[in-house]
Amino acid sequence: MPNRKKRPLSVGLVSLGCAKNLVDLQVMGGTLLVDGIELARDPDNADVILVNTCAFIEAARREADAEIRRACALKRAGKARFVVVAGCLAQRYGAALRDRYPGVDAWIGIDHLYDISEIILGLDGAGRPAEAEVRVSSDRNTLFEPPVPGLALTGGVHAFLKIAEGCNHACAYCAIPGIRGRLRSRGEKEILAEARALLKAGYHELDVVGQDITAYGRDLGDGASLASLLRGLDRLRGDFWVRLLYGYPTSVTDELLETIAGSRHICRYLDVPVQHSHPDMLRAMRRADTVRAVAGLPARLRAACPGVALRTTCLVGFPGETDAHFEHLLAYVRESKFDQLGVFCFSPEEGTPAAAMADPVPREVARRRRDRLLRAQRRVVDEKLAACEGRDLDVLLVAPRDDGRWLARAAFQAPDVDGATFVSGIPDGAVPGDFHPVTVTGHSGYDLIAASCARHAGA
Repeated sequence: MPNRKKRPLSVGLVSLGCAKNLVDLQVMGGTLLVDGIELARDPDNADVILVNTCAFIEAARREADAEIRRACALKRAGKARFVVVAGCLAQRYGAALRDRYPGVDAWIGIDHLYDISEIILGLDGAGRPAEAEVRVSSDRNTLFEPPVPGLALTGGVHAFLKIAEGCNHACAYCAIPGIRGRLRSRGEKEILAEARALLKAGYHELDVVGQDITAYGRDLGDGASLASLLRGLDRLRGDFWVRLLYGYPTSVTDELLETIAGSRHICRYLDVPVQHSHPDMLRAMRRADTVRAVAGLPARLRAACPGVALRTTCLVGFPGETDAHFEHLLAYVRESKFDQLGVFCFSPEEGTPAAAMADPVPREVARRRRDRLLRAQRRVVDEKLAACEGRDLDVLLVAPRDDGRWLARAAFQAPDVDGATFVSGIPDGAVPGDFHPVTVTGHSGYDLIAASCARHAGA
C-alpha cells in the first residue's frame, strides 16, 4: 500500500487577558509555524487547544478556569487530542493545578514560550504522559523575540508591539512583578525590525505595550529611553499610527511629551493609570512617588502636548479607603475630565502586601463606588463627544459593516478599550487600513457617528 503522508498537527490558540499576553501567544504561534505545525482557524476544531491565561485578578482567574474546563470538555468529547495551558496562571500556580485540571496535558510558564513545539510534538509522539508536564521556571528572566515578526493575532489593522517584559514597581496590590519578574527591555534595533515587518505585513497602527513602557531602556545602560525609541519609530516610512499604552505617572518626562508633540506618526494619546488621587491611598498602595505627579498630571500633559487624549485607570475599595478618600477621587475625576477611564474594584491577591492589610472595604461598597465613578465619567465622555460634532477628523478604517457603514477609529480611540467611529458614505474601493477624512455628525454611547467628507471625492 502507498504511504500516506501524515496530516500536519494543528493547534488552536485561545488568548485571555491583556495585549501583552496576546503578544506572548504570537511568539508561541510563530514558533509553531516555524516548526511546521499548523495554526487552526477555529480552536474548537484543532488537534491541540492552547490556552494562554491571565491570573492578575480573581475575575481573570475565573475566566481562565471556564476556558480551561471548556477545552477539557472538547477533549473528552473527542474534538481535541490535547490541552495545553500557558501564561500567567501556569506561571503563578504551576504543579498545584494538576489535580484541579486532570484533562490538561501540559503547563507552560512565561519563561518557556519557545518550548511550545517541543512539548506539543512530544505529546503527539508519545501520547498523554502519566502526569501532565509542568515547565515553569522561577527565574522569569527570559526576553523573547518573535520568530515571525510580521505575525499578529489581533485580527484587524493594528498590531501590538511589546517593548519590554516585567516591572520594577512594587505596588501593594499588584501580583504582576511576582509573576513576570523585573524589567527587561528589548533592544531598540530588534523593536524597529519588528515594527518594519508589521508595517510591511499591512498593519497600520502599532500599539506599544509593556507593564510600564515609560520605564523602557532603564535596564539597558546604553541611554535608551521611550523617547529615543519613538523617534526611531517616527522615522519609519509609511502611513501609520503609533499608540502608547500603559505608562507610569512619574515617568512621563518632558522629553517624551516633546517627542510626541513633534512627531508625525505618534498619536497624541497617553494611557497613564493613576489608580487614586488621595495621598493617603497612594501611599498605602506603595505609589507614594506619584502623589505630586498625579495631582497636576492632566493639566501638565495637556499643556505640553495640546490635544492629547488621556486614558487612566482607578482602583476603588482598597483597604482603608474611606468615604472621604473616595470623594476626593470622585472630585479629581470630574475636574480632570479624562477622555477615557477604567475602574477596578480591589481584589486581594495572595502574595501581595495588600492582601493582609487591615480595614478591608466591603465588596458591595467598592462596587457602589465603582459605579458612581463610572457615572461621573460617563457625563464627561458625553460632553467630550458632543463637542466633536461638526469636527473633521482623519480616521483609520477597520472593517466594513453589514449596514453599509464602516467601523473606524480616530487617533484618540484605542482598539478594544475605547469607543469607535461608525462612518457612512465611504466610497467604493476603500480597504481596511486606509486613513480617511470624515465629519462627525453625532454620537451614541461611547462611539462617534460620522460621514465621509465630500473633500475626499476625486482624491
